[in-house]
Amino acid sequence: MLIQIENLTKKFGRRHALDDVTLTIDPGQIVAVLGPNGAGKTTMLRCLTGVSQANAGQILFDGEVFNRDRIDLRKRFHFVPDFPYVYQDSTVLQHIGMLLRAYGADENPIEATVLELLEDFEILTLVDSLLGKISRGQLYKVALVALMSADPEVWVLDEPFASGMDPHGIASFRRRARAAVQRGRTVIYSTQLLELAEAFSDRVCIIAEGRVHAFDEMSHLRSTSPAADGLVLEELFDRLREVPE
Repeated sequence: MLIQIENLTKKFGRRHALDDVTLTIDPGQIVAVLGPNGAGKTTMLRCLTGVSQANAGQILFDGEVFNRDRIDLRKRFHFVPDFPYVYQDSTVLQHIGMLLRAYGADENPIEATVLELLEDFEILTLVDSLLGKISRGQLYKVALVALMSADPEVWVLDEPFASGMDPHGIASFRRRARAAVQRGRTVIYSTQLLELAEAFSDRVCIIAEGRVHAFDEMSHLRSTSPAADGLVLEELFDRLREVPE
């Protein structure tokens, strides 16, 4: 799905969380949204998925203007926030089943896929556990299993590498996200971890103070960066800090 963000602006009082952001994201990529605390990363993801309403600008999915009432478009993506939205008194299996029904994915044989994902993320023994009784990392794994079982065209994730998941869970996420992209899915995620982003992303979007300072393919950044012995993104961030306001 082609995603076009045009002149997107979001304000909280007088402060611009997003300031005239314009991007085009082609399908079949892993896109990292990077920036310091308060840069606008989460706000961008929330506006992109209809969780928050922008003050100005628009978002188009395959050329169609998106608004929060377009359920047909909303079923084409799924947003996993840093603290997943869940019913605390639901079990792990109930939560996954609810999301599959919402996306119409329960109409297909899905049991084997769900079982494989539960085993891969090492939470099969938790299927009858209440969501309010498991750890944050386990909760994020549940959200990932639900997302990957439904398998929409666009996966949107806020801070998956700061979710409390163990190294095995992070490795499983990275492997399955890369496989999804090879099937034509798009994965958009936010992070502050430059080293992980550099190793994992096809394209990066760097935001600071609500404005996009860079949006480019990692392969191009590597070919043009003088940081031969270091991290390209660290070198880029250092240069951005030197630019006067």
